[in-house]
Amino acid sequence: MLSQFSVKNFKSVKDEMTFDLEATSISEHVDHLIEGIDCEKLLPISVIYGPNGGGKSNLLEALRCLVYKIVVPIKATTDSFIGNSLKHSSIVPFKLDPLSVDEPTEFELFITSNNAEYRYRLHVHNEQIIYERLDLLKYDTGRKSNLFIRNGESTILKNEFSTLKISSNLSTSLPLLAYLGITYLNNPIVKDLLEWFINGIDFLNYGNPYQEIRFAISESPQIKDLSLKMIQEMNLDIVDFRVQEMDHNQIEIYTKHVVDNYETELSLVEESSGTRKLFSLLPYIARGLIEGRVLVIDELDAKIHPTLLRYIIELFTNLKVNQHGAQLIFTSHDMSTMNSDVFRRDEIWFVAKGRQENSKLYSLVEFKKKNGQTIRKDARYDKQYLEGKYGADPYLKRIIDWEKINGQKTEN
Repeated sequence: MLSQFSVKNFKSVKDEMTFDLEATSISEHVDHLIEGIDCEKLLPISVIYGPNGGGKSNLLEALRCLVYKIVVPIKATTDSFIGNSLKHSSIVPFKLDPLSVDEPTEFELFITSNNAEYRYRLHVHNEQIIYERLDLLKYDTGRKSNLFIRNGESTILKNEFSTLKISSNLSTSLPLLAYLGITYLNNPIVKDLLEWFINGIDFLNYGNPYQEIRFAISESPQIKDLSLKMIQEMNLDIVDFRVQEMDHNQIEIYTKHVVDNYETELSLVEESSGTRKLFSLLPYIARGLIEGRVLVIDELDAKIHPTLLRYIIELFTNLKVNQHGAQLIFTSHDMSTMNSDVFRRDEIWFVAKGRQENSKLYSLVEFKKKNGQTIRKDARYDKQYLEGKYGADPYLKRIIDWEKINGQKTEN
């Protein structure tokens, strides 16, 4: 599970921002919380709001860049591509400050497995590894240890990794963690940690629902069955669907409908754009719930009815359904779910730009009003957000005076 992620000097992110999925000590929706092996309470869901261009997507992109920086080299040495095809993205610093351009982008990640908690740090500049460190906390012994430190050309492997050997000409663009995954994947600690990087997190962008469904459903009939059950619970009038392999490694998806005892099939392309989006989404939700994955989605609410959005949210917050610690992280503009019936205050986050065009991240639970008071758990979050009271003003600023341009007088 994902416990915490920090990033500094990435695209619109100048100063360090920390996205924390460890639950705070507030009283609402305690039944939402996932309890880890070490009794740490983690959030199953986090939503990020903010204006267009504020930096919401950049936060998710930073997490994806870090994960893919590790996973892509490992995948390149095998044929077992799981999930959507992986493409490495360039790590771009904050360019609106002359000092930031020449500084590295810094990532820090805390993740938990059934055996341990890991703290991984990576600093990258012009795709070169400047600094890298891995620390371990074992649950059975409570022992903390540093496993390696890489600083420039110096690399030291310590404790459980002290007997491992690394190449003398290790590429300066290859993370040591990725190298260990290629060379020592059977090492218990390496395998435990990289299981999360490779199979524990999915990034979804709705690029190709056909390929995404193929990857997700091909792994397990359970995923297809659970996807169909969710479709039927959503009252989409689809009683079944099938995936048919075509020539040239292509597939076609057919949905089955029954109307007044008349049964027929439609190709997915004939369905609405919202239904097509759900078909690219639901197999990943099903797999996430079955396997306890982290699912990261930009603009989850786009083309999805608010009722369906709330249904998806409640799949993760209902621990009778979410029995394996799955987590959902997404950005949204939907106001119908921004309320205390759906979310805890620490599950709601905002991203907005400061005066220097740098993105700022903060949660509703830590937001302070002008009088220093926190936001009450029974407040109208949606109303106060739309009024601009949370700093991340959802409206575009009025840049053009259209009355003046159209030759009309403006009144003061």
